[in-house]
Amino acid sequence: MTAPHQRRPTPNPPAGPAAVSTAAAEHLPPAYPARAAWGTASRLRAWQAEALQLYLERQPQDFLAVATPGAGKTTFALRIATELLSGGVVRRITVVCPTEHLKTQWADAAARVGVQLDPSFRNAQGRHGASFDGVALTYAQVAANAALHRARTSAEPTLVILDEIHHGGDALSWGDAVREAFEPARRRLALTGTPFRSDTSAIPFVEYVPDRDGIRRSKADYSYNYGDALRDGVVRPVIFLSYSGQMRWRTKAGDEVSATLGEPLTKDMTAQAWRTALDPRGEWVPAVLQAADQRLTEVRRSVPDAGGLVIATDQTAARAYAKILHSITGDPAVTVLSDDDGANQRIEDFAAGDQRWMVAVRMVSEGVDVPRLAVGVYATATSTPLFFAQAVGRFVRARRRGETASVFLPSVQHLLGLANELEIERDHALDRVLTDEEKGAFYNPEDALVAAANRTEQASDGLLPGFEALEAQASFDKVLFDGGEFGTGAEVGSVEEQEYLGLPGLLEPEQVATLLRARQAEQIRAQKRQAGAEAARRANAGVDDHRRRQAARKELSSLVSAWSRRSGKPHGVVHTELRSRCGGPEVALARTDEIEARIAMLRKWFVGRG
Repeated sequence: MTAPHQRRPTPNPPAGPAAVSTAAAEHLPPAYPARAAWGTASRLRAWQAEALQLYLERQPQDFLAVATPGAGKTTFALRIATELLSGGVVRRITVVCPTEHLKTQWADAAARVGVQLDPSFRNAQGRHGASFDGVALTYAQVAANAALHRARTSAEPTLVILDEIHHGGDALSWGDAVREAFEPARRRLALTGTPFRSDTSAIPFVEYVPDRDGIRRSKADYSYNYGDALRDGVVRPVIFLSYSGQMRWRTKAGDEVSATLGEPLTKDMTAQAWRTALDPRGEWVPAVLQAADQRLTEVRRSVPDAGGLVIATDQTAARAYAKILHSITGDPAVTVLSDDDGANQRIEDFAAGDQRWMVAVRMVSEGVDVPRLAVGVYATATSTPLFFAQAVGRFVRARRRGETASVFLPSVQHLLGLANELEIERDHALDRVLTDEEKGAFYNPEDALVAAANRTEQASDGLLPGFEALEAQASFDKVLFDGGEFGTGAEVGSVEEQEYLGLPGLLEPEQVATLLRARQAEQIRAQKRQAGAEAARRANAGVDDHRRRQAARKELSSLVSAWSRRSGKPHGVVHTELRSRCGGPEVALARTDEIEARIAMLRKWFVGRG
């Protein structure tokens, strides 16, 4: 094997792109087109240089590089492309990526190092123009005409860069098409920031090796995970702020159900409580968006162009969230919907601008570089580990030392588990891992199939038609950071919540952990003082006030019903407004004096005061 950066002389090498420059690729910002991380603007990052050396030593036909979002996979791939073009190993480059927007992004980056890619190539053309060194395609485009792309790949020695290669397993037809189209390639470079999938569809051109349990798992040629990048200062640490609250909804059968988001519930109950929380007509979404915007304001004190992103479940919710943000901030939020012709341009304009908020469904969940994104709201019901990692990856691209990312989450145990496991490296498994119960003596394969069906994402879909969200209240739950949990719950707008929202925008990871521990300790001390004072108050009262409390709750219920009829507002909304004005928990947990304060407030409303 030749040494790194040394290529075998090729007699009469075929003419390649004259402007290709390995030097330019060397000096491309390490995370192009994002701004380079501190101290790395004029050189390859250590992982990029190490992976490049490994590639040049091996000269493999297939190479899989797994690197966390924001680490600089584009720069690494283009450096390899310029090496292979300059050495005459290949004459053409084909880049395959998940979205139309990423095609343009790849073409812009390649042009910086003298490689001209056509991002507007269409299958109907048959071949690209003579002025281009290759094309940028989507996986869907390849699947639409695999034979065409196989012919193109066979016509010239080609390097195929498969960006976010796990999309090759999105559907059986896609995987077959990618394999058919690019099997003749001289070289294939596969890239991914999220190597794991929640299914068992094989990813083309990826090697699978059995582990000690016989489970076939993907094998990367080079890995650089989030934990590595965090230690190197290449990515931002992420603070997760989770919000709980009381949810109430009506089922298809007409039954009214109430539950607290984040409490141990069945899968169906969790899904319905989660869906209720995300309903823009409830109080949960506005409260969380208000908190997220407050956090963004704090971050912008240190990072003036910091932006926020809300990831919505669907287009209807995205539009509604944008309206709520407009009412909170006074500024219109940029809304990115996949069926809008100008969606890609709006993403680019937002990335280069200083607007506060963008709302999107899926378009900004993977691969799109908006390095100024620092605050996110995960307001979607999508819960796969793959999507979650992709979404969080939008916020971790570091530009300067001390930046942190803040992501707001619903308190759903599955999501909190994914947040706590962010640094765990995963491989794609082709075989389903059996549970301990399934491995037991009474394991029945047919029972396992039934259990697998019950575990799918669609388990609760049958209960959702006729579903109606009735009430969604929000409460601050806790903060997750570096595998730890901080905070013991608090009301929205409380001093305790403000302490966490007000964390400085520029902090080293060690400083973040120190501050979180200190604020949790103070919160616990304050709760103990309050509990002691409450115990003393009750002791001094000398009598049980249950009769007074019962009468107060009855009077409050009557007054709320009357005000609901008069104002046209649902009961739940009236109760939420009273809690916001008077403080205290929900009625069932409120003290008698807190209930009486709400009664007094309602009486003022009836006479036009308060």
